[in-house]
Amino acid sequence: MPLLLTRDDVIKVLDMADCMDVVEKAFAELASGTAVLPLRISITPPDGLALYMPAYLREMGALACKVVTVYKNNPKKHDMPTTIGKVLLQNPETGEVICIMDGGYLTAVRTGAASGVATRYLARTDSGQAAGIFGAGVQARMQLWAVAVARKLSKALVYDIATEAVDKFIADMSKKLNLKIERAASPDQVLDQCDIICTATSSANPIFDGGRVREGVHINGIGSHTPNARELDSAIIKRSKVIADSYEACFKEAGDIMIPIEERVIDKTHIVADLGEIVTGNKPARTNAAEITLFKSNGLAIQDAATAKLVYEKAKAAGIGVEAEL
Repeated sequence: MPLLLTRDDVIKVLDMADCMDVVEKAFAELASGTAVLPLRISITPPDGLALYMPAYLREMGALACKVVTVYKNNPKKHDMPTTIGKVLLQNPETGEVICIMDGGYLTAVRTGAASGVATRYLARTDSGQAAGIFGAGVQARMQLWAVAVARKLSKALVYDIATEAVDKFIADMSKKLNLKIERAASPDQVLDQCDIICTATSSANPIFDGGRVREGVHINGIGSHTPNARELDSAIIKRSKVIADSYEACFKEAGDIMIPIEERVIDKTHIVADLGEIVTGNKPARTNAAEITLFKSNGLAIQDAATAKLVYEKAKAAGIGVEAEL
């Protein structure tokens, strides 16, 4: 009988530090050749988009598929969220579906976790660094949480055009992380004061001047994930040592990378490694304090599979969830 886990169930058992550990292992498997990661499948029914994201991690014993739908008219027509996600976890030995869980919170945490792993390997190791977060939504919160796990921060700055969202972000995350968080008056203030920068916005256009970024900064680019949208301008892509979550995803889905290539500012060789190659030591991470390092995240199904296995194991140990006869 599969175990059914609600969003609240997932929230109870999923911690960022644990998620970062399993996501790191997933990227290592991808680099080592023990992961199976097909390209996501997309279907476009009327008024919507359906995405199917399967993955298998042999060493971790994680076999899963995430189903995500995006229906822009859901809130008005059906009083439902625009984006809905569910994850099916299988027993890789029998193929049986052993767990069906809500995928919304899981996706948010695993996306933050990838940035946390990248920060762990690529950001400078100085104590007391400041983090800058562009965006004040759910994913922005996860980015700051992950960066705070990866590095001991002195403070954080958050910039968003939505004033109320920033207020709530500061109130909630300062308490959660026991960290001083300030509102940034402008993007330039973030660039001037922060050592680690995360972009987690819905903007389709660059959100800061890449020429102003200081040496030694680490950037996690998260928000844009379609060919025609980018949060990062060509200047910062050219100046940075770029690490991808996946070469293939960056060249087919990431406007942050695809647009500078189209402009002939860079070519494909500008991406020096994927995160798995850094984690396994096959390619070097940061080599000096002056480098600007940039992790471009698109979101991979291996992150979902690893995190779903973790959630399932923790839920079973805690006696959380409901078993259903199908």
